[in-house]
Amino acid sequence: MNKAETEYPVQSGGTFVKGALIGGLIGAAAALLFAPKPGRELRGDLSDRFTVVSDKTKEVASVVGEKTTDLAKTVSAKTMDIAKTVNESRSNIMDSVKQASSDVASDVKKESDNVASDVKKASNDVKDTSADASKDVRKEFNKTSY
Repeated sequence: MNKAETEYPVQSGGTFVKGALIGGLIGAAAALLFAPKPGRELRGDLSDRFTVVSDKTKEVASVVGEKTTDLAKTVSAKTMDIAKTVNESRSNIMDSVKQASSDVASDVKKESDNVASDVKKASNDVKDTSADASKDVRKEFNKTSY
């Protein structure tokens, strides 16, 4: 059962009572029709019973209308709460994603700078080594030239 079903259960007892009331009224009307009464008295009884049934119907309609209005208000409030929660969650997720993106960008920049520094250092080492090798080759060349 979800929360709405537990808060607003179907009232089967009320439905049974309504059915019993309507059945009783129909039975009473049938009994009146078959009872040995004069026509004027029978019509008066039927009119009274019809008035009772009409009043009960109006009461039931009023109660149903009130309960429907209450239910609509509750559903509206719950929907607004859910929408608010979803919106807050969306904002939190977006903030987390932005922060994570910023952190990743920062880490990538830092590592990129480290790689650039290492490449520059390696380039200078190669340059120095090639200069030393060039000097050594010149010395050897000069020694063999004489």
